[in-house]
Amino acid sequence: MWVLTPAAFAGKLLSVFRQPLSSLWRSLVLLFCWLRATWLLASKRTKQQLVWREPDETKEEEEDPPLSTTPTSVNYHFTRQCNYKCGFCFHTAKTSFVLPLEEAKRGLLLLKEAGMEKINFSGGEPFLHDRGEYLGKLVKFCKTELQLPSVSIVSNGSLIRERWFQNYGEYLDILAVSCDSFDEEVNVLIGRGQGKKNHVENLQKLRTWCRDYRVAFKINSVINRFNVEEDMTEQIKALNPVRWKVFQCLLIEGENCGEDALREAERFVIGDEEFERFLERHKEVSCLVPESNQKMKDSYLILDEYMRFLNCRKGRKDPSKSILDVGVEEAIKFSGFDEKMFLKRGGKYVWSKADLKLDW
Repeated sequence: MWVLTPAAFAGKLLSVFRQPLSSLWRSLVLLFCWLRATWLLASKRTKQQLVWREPDETKEEEEDPPLSTTPTSVNYHFTRQCNYKCGFCFHTAKTSFVLPLEEAKRGLLLLKEAGMEKINFSGGEPFLHDRGEYLGKLVKFCKTELQLPSVSIVSNGSLIRERWFQNYGEYLDILAVSCDSFDEEVNVLIGRGQGKKNHVENLQKLRTWCRDYRVAFKINSVINRFNVEEDMTEQIKALNPVRWKVFQCLLIEGENCGEDALREAERFVIGDEEFERFLERHKEVSCLVPESNQKMKDSYLILDEYMRFLNCRKGRKDPSKSILDVGVEEAIKFSGFDEKMFLKRGGKYVWSKADLKLDW
């Protein structure tokens, strides 16, 4: 249509000058109005062509909002304080804050009401605060009052006493003890040294207590530059944990790398191929559960000491608002949680000791 515009314009112009002088000014005004209207219409259509829209997809997004996340399994790091100084630690002692017991219970109740089935208490070192009594009371509350199918703890094991098992062992499903090496010199290099105490000997003692007090025993190992060539097959088989969780050392900005970090974990980092070789060396260990950086990142629901979900999608820990202030449904929107990866890495498993059918 717009190709004809020059011809149409010429015709109009000729017709104007063929008219008598008395009509000339009136015709020129009409010609000017016609030109202006033509220009405005052309400009409008050009703009419409330049703006690209997808009305159908936009409508779909509005009609189908994302489904809310259920906090099936939650890791509650209620303290950042620790008696060890592991060089790769990704949840360091940046504060000394611990919620009052009743406030922590209120938050756990909110999580239960939102669909939580498993709670894992971690730190820092969870047995450090109030000599494990605070932790024991939370464990008992979750099992007896909230009646959660699974209550677990991750600990370095150095502060656990048999008396704690006597008081609270019946309420605990799984105790995961961190052990990165069966060579005590390597443990010292990593930061798990206990002075005269032997980390490996203490691990064996904890294994015995778990059996005696009917708590499922688990081992967590972080594979790093100092233990990547180690063969732990015989020792793991002898301890016979229900699960041996093997993590690839992970960098988190502001925790173990970067300007504001309390650790410098770069020297501990290993490549994917090195991690795969470690897994291949231990392929005969049936309880091994590997977690590469790709599997671990974003597949955990992590609550910090203020009961804020921590979003690690950008390689650092960005906190949501506390569930105590805005509720679980609102706070979890900012968790960055990848539920598909959680299921893919085997995050949901037989986690209640009543269902494990262990030979105590």
